[in-house]
Amino acid sequence: MSILLNKDTKLVVQGMTGRDGGFHTEKMKAYGTNVVAGVSPGKEGTHVNGIPVFNTVENAVKATGANTSIIFVPASFAADAIAEASEAGVKLVIAITEGIPTIDIIRVTPILEKNGTKMIGPNCPGLISPGQSMAGILPVSIFSEGNIGLISRSGTLTYEMVNQLTTNGIGQSTCIGIGGDPVIGLHYIELLTLFEADKDTHAIVLCGEIGGDAEEQAAAFIKANITKPVVAFIAGQSAPSGKRMGHAGALITSGSGTAAEKIKAFEAAGVRVAKEPAEMPELIKKALKK
Repeated sequence: MSILLNKDTKLVVQGMTGRDGGFHTEKMKAYGTNVVAGVSPGKEGTHVNGIPVFNTVENAVKATGANTSIIFVPASFAADAIAEASEAGVKLVIAITEGIPTIDIIRVTPILEKNGTKMIGPNCPGLISPGQSMAGILPVSIFSEGNIGLISRSGTLTYEMVNQLTTNGIGQSTCIGIGGDPVIGLHYIELLTLFEADKDTHAIVLCGEIGGDAEEQAAAFIKANITKPVVAFIAGQSAPSGKRMGHAGALITSGSGTAAEKIKAFEAAGVRVAKEPAEMPELIKKALKK
């Protein structure tokens, strides 16, 4: 069992004929992801590694039944690509592209809501349900099948945390890098809800970082609504106030959004918090025994 992505997922790659799109399409297909189509205007009728290319997402959906899209379109055109996928009836869009203007994401959000389209990202590594399907730029060798769900704002932290889990014999149900931009699609609360409903996810790892109050909101939601064990880690514990660290959303302002505040919120909600990634496996084992 998994959330959002499984063996039945039919993936269309927007920007598949570009350098990055083509490279990662090959990796996704090699993992076993059911990549059914690519989209690149003006190239309909061609094929890439046996995958048909269409001019529009609408044509791809009609011909292949694609239900999920991944975006490898340059930042200046990415928001339009997201909107196109949503209007074509795609139910999940994974926006890998970084550098999309925040105002563009704000502009397309009502379109996604109108059409009932979920979005992961932008500026994210994607997601994987180990042993079933991968949609993104994730290094698949570090993932293993199991019962731990993972949500992370940081791509590289996702890889570090998963490597710690797998090395210690702890497999994953689904791992999701949600992206670190100020405005994104699915966030902690929506994904926590999905993991809570997934009978094969036994515990949840939440990797947060400084900036904003999303982690504090997640802590309150966990306390009120989540029955499964949750273990957290907050990156940026030594970041100075007023300086953006890494992601556009990782900015401490006016004394809020600090790692200390987020850790305090999680601990108050009964969530174990790892001081460093290497502590995570042991904390999960303890949480599952509780």
